[in-house]
Amino acid sequence: MAQEKTSALRVELARAKVNLALHITGQRPDGYHLLESLAVFPQIGDRVALEPAEKPELRLEGPFARALDGPAENNLILKALSAFAAAAGIPTPNVRVTLTKRLPVASGIGGGSSDAATTLRLLEDFTGSYLSENKLHDLALSLGADVPVCLFPEPQIMRGIGDELSPGPQMPVCGIVLINPKVGVSTPEVFKTMSARDNPPLPEMPNRFSTLNQMSGYLATCRNDMQEAAVKLCGEIGEVLSALNEDNRIELARMSGSGATCFGLCELKDAMDIERRLRTSHPAWWIASGSLS
Repeated sequence: MAQEKTSALRVELARAKVNLALHITGQRPDGYHLLESLAVFPQIGDRVALEPAEKPELRLEGPFARALDGPAENNLILKALSAFAAAAGIPTPNVRVTLTKRLPVASGIGGGSSDAATTLRLLEDFTGSYLSENKLHDLALSLGADVPVCLFPEPQIMRGIGDELSPGPQMPVCGIVLINPKVGVSTPEVFKTMSARDNPPLPEMPNRFSTLNQMSGYLATCRNDMQEAAVKLCGEIGEVLSALNEDNRIELARMSGSGATCFGLCELKDAMDIERRLRTSHPAWWIASGSLS
């Protein structure tokens, strides 16, 4: 987890959460879906900066800042700020949080959840109030089902509604290309369109993937059970997957989460060149590349 410190300023990359595999295994009586997923956190994300201020404040900037609808007080970061103070038993700290929104909003890569989780980590350091692991987990879960997994941006296996976490395998050195066609897809609509919600769980997973080829071979036996339904609702997702699969340097392409962001796995040395090629042919898409870990 990369963190910069300049006097009282704290800055961290709020990494995107990418579901390399996502199996929907059931549904609870309250409507929440049960899942099994292998989640990773590439070196691609938003920027969260925290510094002293006269009062609690949130500043939004970056290419996707305007896509954050609604009043600022409804932003998950400010909710994390007040919830952390309550959990730590301290007054709400006077801090300015500056969010540089680089990830598309509501795009299946956990941007808002990662922003909130990153804010919680920075607040612990800023205030010197460190919560127990269980208390921090419960606090994160109160903010959203995807927030706990984003607290520790390393490979993890998600189960339950996403709140049951265990360490994932060691990842190989490789690259990832993320593409979002800049169209929205409704998660509830995707669930509604799915034909089955009681699919098989993840196959047995090794503790370590030594090579990109080994990891891609395993992932080829897995699925994103939301992908077919999402493509029906949003044809652009199919176009993104086709564009990724047309490049023979991409070893595996798949949608992340409920979409519409898709990823392609490749050798690290090829990631930037693939990004540039796709940017040229699809200038309207959001495209980013980086290291998988």
